[in-house]
Amino acid sequence: MSYVGVTPRAVTRSAAFLAAGALAMTVLSGCSSGDGAGKPLAGEDIAPAARGLIADGGTLRWAVDDVPDTFNAFQADADATTHRVAQAVLPSMYRMDRNGRPQRNPDYLESAKVIETEPKQVVLYKLNQQAVWSDGREIGAADFAAQWRALSGKDSAYWTARNAGYDRIEKIERGANDLEVRVTFKRPYADWQSLFSPLYPKEVMGTPNSFNDDARRTLKLTAGPFKVAEVDRKGKDVVLARNPRWWGHPAKLKKIVLQAVPRDKRAAALAAGTVDLAEIDPNTARQVTDAAKGAAGPLAGHGGGHTAAAALRSWAVTHGSDEDAADAETKASAKKAATTADGRKQQELRGFEIRTSFEPAYTQLALNGADGPLADERVRRAVARALDRKEIAHLVLDPLGLPAVPVDSHLALSGQADYADGSGALGGQDTAEAQALLADAGWVSGGPVEKEEAAGGEGKKADESGGGGKKSEGSEKSGKPEASGKSKTSEKEEKGSEAEESGDDDDGTYVVGEDDKPPAGAGRALTSGDSGHHLARDGRQQADMSRLQGGAPGAYAPKGTAAPAQAGSRPLAKDGKALTLRFVVPAGPEAQSLRTVADRISVMLDKVGIRTRITKVPDESYFKDHIANGQYDLALYSWPASAFPATDARPIYAKPVPAADGSLSVAQNYTRVGTDQVDQLFDQAIGTLDRDEARTLLRKADSHIWAEAGSIPLYQRPQLVAARKNLANAGAFGFQAPVFEDMGYLKKGAKAAASRSAD
Repeated sequence: MSYVGVTPRAVTRSAAFLAAGALAMTVLSGCSSGDGAGKPLAGEDIAPAARGLIADGGTLRWAVDDVPDTFNAFQADADATTHRVAQAVLPSMYRMDRNGRPQRNPDYLESAKVIETEPKQVVLYKLNQQAVWSDGREIGAADFAAQWRALSGKDSAYWTARNAGYDRIEKIERGANDLEVRVTFKRPYADWQSLFSPLYPKEVMGTPNSFNDDARRTLKLTAGPFKVAEVDRKGKDVVLARNPRWWGHPAKLKKIVLQAVPRDKRAAALAAGTVDLAEIDPNTARQVTDAAKGAAGPLAGHGGGHTAAAALRSWAVTHGSDEDAADAETKASAKKAATTADGRKQQELRGFEIRTSFEPAYTQLALNGADGPLADERVRRAVARALDRKEIAHLVLDPLGLPAVPVDSHLALSGQADYADGSGALGGQDTAEAQALLADAGWVSGGPVEKEEAAGGEGKKADESGGGGKKSEGSEKSGKPEASGKSKTSEKEEKGSEAEESGDDDDGTYVVGEDDKPPAGAGRALTSGDSGHHLARDGRQQADMSRLQGGAPGAYAPKGTAAPAQAGSRPLAKDGKALTLRFVVPAGPEAQSLRTVADRISVMLDKVGIRTRITKVPDESYFKDHIANGQYDLALYSWPASAFPATDARPIYAKPVPAADGSLSVAQNYTRVGTDQVDQLFDQAIGTLDRDEARTLLRKADSHIWAEAGSIPLYQRPQLVAARKNLANAGAFGFQAPVFEDMGYLKKGAKAAASRSAD
């Protein structure tokens, strides 16, 4: 697994065959192993420095979302902090490099390779002879075997969230000596490198009781550069201290304190000097760069021509302030800062800088194909062909100075080995083609129209039904997607909220396309002298709803020229019903940018005659009651990237199957769109040990997923991190797994190297 998260695995496939639809064989045959995976869109931004430049000692106070409920990464309620602790204190046989590819971890593993393929696959691990647990016991075959038995799925007494890969193992035994581990598989497993990362001691994995309970509150045995020294649930922090038995490079830091700080409190924490490293939103980033008084340098550290202050000022202008007001605010703030407590805060913030990269995750538009208009693949394809994905990427990423490149694969991101552009199986933005698809599906202009109800959720408003129209459709215990906004329910919507824009009562719902009018603000534009772009005035700030990943916001501000007065075509209808899709978005104040992206998509759809009923729902119910329960037509959320898509992506795109109780088991396929053909391609990819063949099969699967138009990848999510200027080897990691022992504070007079670009 990649460090970005853990997901449950595949579910049983249906025996019935559903064609993938019209898909040119030339497209599929073009996805060969010779296609280049490209480079990461942006490199890590961590202020890299050689260990000799870093002082010994010091404490890093690192803001996290919460103290984890469990320290067992294989349980359903494991979260981002669970995985961060595991990275620092537990063995991992492989970890992600800066290109999002798995690399052997030499601190634990001297070598690992497939030594036999017939009659069965055998992998031989040769362990680092110095690798020991914190009680002095050598890491060995007994630990591997205990983890396999716990995660194999054979013993239901273990409360596990996943077992994929472990269920393919036949036996684990000692090799020629105590440092060798032989793993024999019942059937070939391409993603064997995903296993045993992290690796827990046999004392945790050996019995159901120890697995289920002992590792929830703390970790008594560890084997990393740090150990768990203290868990203060009342004080909301986890203290990691140097592991005196660590055999690798000694940790530079004396301690790392993972401190729970809500995202809306992080600006204050930075200003108070109580944290040293924190993932933040653009508002907080602007405060940091304002404190630096517009110091030169690209915000992201990867080009783009924006200074930090200019890029964040551009973002602020986009979010509802005109330029004069923004300038006046900046001047007034500076004056006030000189004579009030704000001055002290500004002084503290000057010790920080913004480090920016892309998260290993992407935001998508999900189309619920369970019923209603979107059950027709022609309508789904029409929605996809109406979207200008390049424009959306520019709207989101230009204000941050990051490369505005849309994501062209469901299964990998640029730079990863399996990445290739599969979008040609569906085609790009084409209004005429979208309209032709709708006409072919029977949706035409004119004719009588009954009182309309959006299809998703059986026509009920989310805030009325609370998602109660359906029971959970077999979604698994964990592996929730990253909703592209983590936010808290708003007590008071700001001026310009959607309901007010539409003139409706403030019930959280409005229709884009009624009376041929775009949503208020979608057509207004103003020029930002900083960015050189026309920016929609009603931009919104969006934050991450996913506790699992704790990621940075995935949408910030749309860009584009003003829409014409009559932006939409005449509404389409079929059998007396208007074509109106229910677009569900989070209602909280931190999800404003997400709602702006939804608004912009709605305008694009209106141009081809598709109305959208945008419904704001409470943040706490957005995923559970709406996405997982299928109470939506359109929605925006994110998935983490994986170095092992054949294993991790299959449950996301597997064809839903009927459960024993008559419900639909969807695993993680919340769009309810899938085919036997895609399932078969995943099964073939996971069962071959020929890496080139597996890559070709995965790219074919991706082309079929594109053609089905159940989900449309939009853009890779940006990551903003505030870090003390003298903190090295930490920040926005991108794909790269953190190297905890190398983090630390620069010696007096030492300087970090420039952050590496993606080149």
